[in-house]
Amino acid sequence: MPFFSSMPAHAGPPAVFTLYPELYGPWSQMSQSMMNGPSPLTQGERELILAFSAGVAGCDFVYVAHSEVAYAWGFENGVIEKLIADFDSAPVEPKLHVLLRFVRKLMLTPGEVNQADADAVFAAGWDEHALHDAIAVTGRAAFMQRLVQGFGFTPMTREAATKRAKERIEHGYVNLYSAFREKK
Repeated sequence: MPFFSSMPAHAGPPAVFTLYPELYGPWSQMSQSMMNGPSPLTQGERELILAFSAGVAGCDFVYVAHSEVAYAWGFENGVIEKLIADFDSAPVEPKLHVLLRFVRKLMLTPGEVNQADADAVFAAGWDEHALHDAIAVTGRAAFMQRLVQGFGFTPMTREAATKRAKERIEHGYVNLYSAFREKK
C-alpha cells in the first residue's frame, strides 16, 4: 500500500510519472534510449543487469518487474534468482559474469569500486561503451529502487510482471505510459 493516501492500493511508478510529466517524460525517454537504444549490450543483457542489480539490493518491485523482461528477451527463466542466490555458480557466460560482478559491487558498495574492477571488465572483452551502459543501467536501478520504496509501492505478482514485460518489449519505455506516448 503506497504511503500516499491519494494513490490507489496497487499504484506503481506510472502513478508518479503521470503526476509529474515534466520530470518523468524525459526520464522515460532516457530510459528508452538506455534500455533499447544502441549499445554493445543486448536489450536482454541490459534488462538482466537492471533486474540483478535491483535484486541484490533487495528491491523486489524492480527485481520482479525487470527479471520478467529479461526472461522475455530470452534469458533462461530463473537465472537471475540463481545469480542472487549463488553468484559464483550461476549459469551465465564467463564474460557476462565478470560484468555482473562489477554491477553487484557498484550496487552494494559503490565506494569500493576501483580501477582493478574496471580492468577486470575490460580484460573479459568488454569495451568502455559496454561498461558505461552497465554503470548507467545500475544507476537507473538504484534510482527506481528509491522511488518505489520511497512511495511504498507493493511489488507486482510474477504473472502481472510477465504480462507487463510483453507490453514493455512491444511499446518500449516511452509508449508504455499513455501520457508520454509518441504521436504517429
